[in-house]
Amino acid sequence: MSQSHTVEKIGGTSMSDYASIKKNIFLYKGDNDSIYGRIFVVSAYGGITNLLLEHKKTGEQGVYGLFASGEGSDDTWQDAFAALKHTVLEINQGLFADQQLRDKANAFIAAKLDNAHKVLSDLHELCQHGHFSLTDHLQTVREILASIGEIHSAYNTAELLKTEGVNAKFIDLSGWNIDQHMSLDEHIRKAFEDVDVSQEMPIVTGYSYTKDGLMASFDRGYSEMTFSRIAVITGAKEAIIHKEFHLSTADPRLVGEANALPIGRTNYDVADQLANLGMEAIHPRAAKGLRQQGIFLRVKNAFEPEHEGTLITRSYISEKPKVEIIAGRQNVYAIEFFDQDMVGDASGYEHGLMQIIQRFDAYVVNKDLNANTITHYLAANLKTVNRIEEAAKQAYPDADIDIRQVCVVSAIGSHMKIPGMMAKCAQALADVDVSILAIHQSMRQVDMQFILDEADYDKAVKSLQVHLIESS
Repeated sequence: MSQSHTVEKIGGTSMSDYASIKKNIFLYKGDNDSIYGRIFVVSAYGGITNLLLEHKKTGEQGVYGLFASGEGSDDTWQDAFAALKHTVLEINQGLFADQQLRDKANAFIAAKLDNAHKVLSDLHELCQHGHFSLTDHLQTVREILASIGEIHSAYNTAELLKTEGVNAKFIDLSGWNIDQHMSLDEHIRKAFEDVDVSQEMPIVTGYSYTKDGLMASFDRGYSEMTFSRIAVITGAKEAIIHKEFHLSTADPRLVGEANALPIGRTNYDVADQLANLGMEAIHPRAAKGLRQQGIFLRVKNAFEPEHEGTLITRSYISEKPKVEIIAGRQNVYAIEFFDQDMVGDASGYEHGLMQIIQRFDAYVVNKDLNANTITHYLAANLKTVNRIEEAAKQAYPDADIDIRQVCVVSAIGSHMKIPGMMAKCAQALADVDVSILAIHQSMRQVDMQFILDEADYDKAVKSLQVHLIESS
């Protein structure tokens, strides 16, 4: 590698608009002399991973979810698989005008789908015997299914670019034909041994095989981990993520596109706070490698190639104290746990409650505690929250447990250490009659989180945007 290349990731929504990304990304030179010198890591087409696994936001079960929850005992996962295959071939129909190329692409992905279907069917049959447990194999099933989405999009993209005269190279990290166990880094090094980025345009699957299982560690953030490690291992000069929107000061759907401005510059600390709220610029574990190697991360709008986007670096601090972004998370449940016996033993109660929360795989957005009360703010569905409540009642029968649906709204910035910032935020909320249920601010002072009633989310974001960003 020349170490003058970039590694660039394209999100699923953008991938679904091939005509735009071909013009705005793959064939866009900008200030460069060549379209080469870039490695592209691609996500599955929008919605495909939801069909393969489960819907990321609603939790609606896809093939994996139906197979796992039904333990393969009925035909629901078979029906979901057939619907998935139909959708995949429909995507190919819209992408390949040439019949011969379309037939080739259909045959390629159909073979992968048929292999995966056979694996699931054989596993179901095997687990009818009492000596074999389906649960022991579900993580492998999840890995296999997840890989199909990126195999599909990466292969198609490479083939389509070849028709434009691009020397595109399909790099399949999925591990379907791998003959040895390797770590993620070893797998990437081997895949790029003979790649010349100055003459070739690698199109790489966002999913990568690793002996420990990429999804086991990162779940739906796996493509960002692949992207990050490729950038680190190949010594990229910059890592770029192309999204369908700018990393903006607030959600343009709430505050209006004219008021939601690209941030422009920020640091990895801010990116971590966004990830905690489910608004990932990049997965925190993926950001770690880039941060340690001093590789800059740029977040660009896939449909505005001339815009420089937002540059994220390790050491950036804004020249003057300010809020850079208003972000938040809805559908959060507050579980308030009160027990008079907690006084003097908060750490023991906290350890026990966290074990229960982890057992049900709920994500903790934040928490607070005082002498006799611990409240966890969980990003989970109501069914999971109810299970946690029931388990907590069994473990602590004398405790009072209260559940309330809330939202989290946060003011975030690389430099917010100025007296009066918290008061200014609170006043902005009071001006629109929003009551604050809880406040969180750490000594790092990179963010201020406000726990609010779920119904107050929209007007809270709008008011904070007006008072802290538009008026600054």
